[in-house]
Amino acid sequence: MTASTLRHSLAICRRNLVHIRNDPEQLLDATVMPIVFTLVFLYVLGGAIGGDHLDYREYLLPGIMVQTASFASTVTGIGLNTDFGQGVMDRFRSLPIARSAVLAGRIGSDVCRLLLGQLVMLAFAFVVGFRVHTGPLEVLGAFALLLLYGTALCWVSAFVGLSVKNAQVVSTVGFLWMIPLQFGSSIFAPPDTMPSWLQAFVAVNPTTLVTDACRGLLVGGPVIGSAAGAIAWSLGLMAVFAPLAVLRYRNRT
Repeated sequence: MTASTLRHSLAICRRNLVHIRNDPEQLLDATVMPIVFTLVFLYVLGGAIGGDHLDYREYLLPGIMVQTASFASTVTGIGLNTDFGQGVMDRFRSLPIARSAVLAGRIGSDVCRLLLGQLVMLAFAFVVGFRVHTGPLEVLGAFALLLLYGTALCWVSAFVGLSVKNAQVVSTVGFLWMIPLQFGSSIFAPPDTMPSWLQAFVAVNPTTLVTDACRGLLVGGPVIGSAAGAIAWSLGLMAVFAPLAVLRYRNRT
């Protein structure tokens, strides 16, 4: 990325962040929704899944933080699609800026939303009694992994948002491809309680790898294998979907 492209990306990122500041309801999916899921799974379903909601709390909360990254990433595609519908992209096209800067700026602002959501989620986790059993470096490592995976999902969402013409369809498609990644993973329940055919999918699901790595970094346990797999998946998704999203943006504009 050249210096001018970086400067343009930061300018567009700032533009999107100003919109969020003026319309804070855009933060609900990254802040309030994960809290609702935590309350439902911890206090309504926790006893049935984990036997004791206090023990289940240590298992659930790192997974909810991964789910927060998934929720936050869906906004990327919706935002890009909405900008096309409102004619914003026509104005961007008339400016002497790199096409990739528009996408990079959008994803940059969404990663900022993702980071805010993770901070809110961790603070809420402390409120309900969750405690970190590792050190500051491990916590930073968990946040870095969450941001990396969230960025990868943002690129996937960007491609989806640029491939359909209706924001409502983007939301529906985003919901459909997120459900298997979230519920077919170790976020809510241990994989060994699932059918053998589902365990095979759960084992290679990137959401499982990120969840297991974050769980190890925050409450202790094996990290290296799952973290390596999570990083490989994240970089692989970006390597595939970032060029596809840029190409789709160029063809659409």
